[in-house]
Order: sequence, then structure tokens, then C-alpha cells
Amino acid sequence: MSDVEPTTINRTLPRRLPNSAYRQREYLTENEVDRLIDAARKRGRNGQRDAAAILLAYRHGLRAQELTQLKWAQVDLRHGRLHVNRAKGGIESVHPLHGPELRALRPLRGNSPYVFTTEGGTPVTTAWFLRMVQRTGRAAKLPFPLHPHMLRHACGYKLANDGHDTRSLAHYLGHRNLQSTALHSTSAG
Repeated sequence: MSDVEPTTINRTLPRRLPNSAYRQREYLTENEVDRLIDAARKRGRNGQRDAAAILLAYRHGLRAQELTQLKWAQVDLRHGRLHVNRAKGGIESVHPLHGPELRALRPLRGNSPYVFTTEGGTPVTTAWFLRMVQRTGRAAKLPFPLHPHMLRHACGYKLANDGHDTRSLAHYLGHRNLQSTALHSTSAG
């Protein structure tokens, strides 16, 4: 037996840089969202589902988790309402569903209790949504890398630029703290 004792090496992980070091900005413009939705429609056999997912995430400021866990029981196609169950302790609310969203959702209706499913009928995952948004951003030839949360920020920017006040934005996005709303809606110029 040897006299060598096992050694433990403490390693520190490199610090993550701020988001600004990885991306030019944290939101998309309305035109960029339209390009993204159009590119999603044209991509593969699930283009209709992917375009609907992007549209709903944008129009309702949904987080990836909120979108992937969306169930048909939360969608009232007849009266045009979406019951939004917020993640991260957010305030639940009811949003109106407008024509484009209703037209995007109706063809997706299937046997699953979940709105967005794989071809096997299982619910999609947040990892799927991330990869789909990234691939679709490249297909749309957007000049910077995308992530799903940019759609939530785009919703806040759009509503703020349309003149909605911070309190109504906070309610729509499910924020309990107005400071969170300010991050999602500072005027995009």
C-alpha cells in the first residue's frame, strides 16, 4: 500500500458574462416576430404548431414553461379567452384570444390535454422550445441568436410602445413587482 493520500482540487467555474456580452438586445421588434412566425410556418412538417407556439408566446408574454405546460382546459376557443397560469409565482389572468391566435390554435386540437405536443402526442419541453426558436431565428435570417424569453420581452415592449401603462403591463405579464415590468417594457425606441 502506498503512502499517497488522495488530493482534492478545488476548481471554480468561470463567471458567466452579462447577457449583453452574448446578445445585442433582449427583445424582438414586431417585424422580427412576424419574420420568425413566417419562417416557422415554412419549416418542416410541424410548421403550423411551431408558428402557433411563437405567436402565443409573443402575444401573451408567455415564458417557455408556461407555453409548454399550456392545456386545452385553459383555452376557450368559443369565447376567445386564454387562462394564463403564470410560473415563478406570477399572477394568473385571463387574456383575450384574437383572430390570428384562434386560427392558429384550432387546427392543433387533438386528443392530448396539452396544446403543444410532439408527433408522439407527449407535451413539448422547454428545451424543444429553445431549440425551435433558435433554429427558426436562423431560418428567418435574423442577425443575432435568439432565445424564447425574447418573445416575452417583445410583448412588453410592444404594449409599452402602444401606450399601455406600467400597471396594466404588470397585470398582463403576471408580475407582482412593477420593477420586473420595467425590465420587460423600457421603450425600445
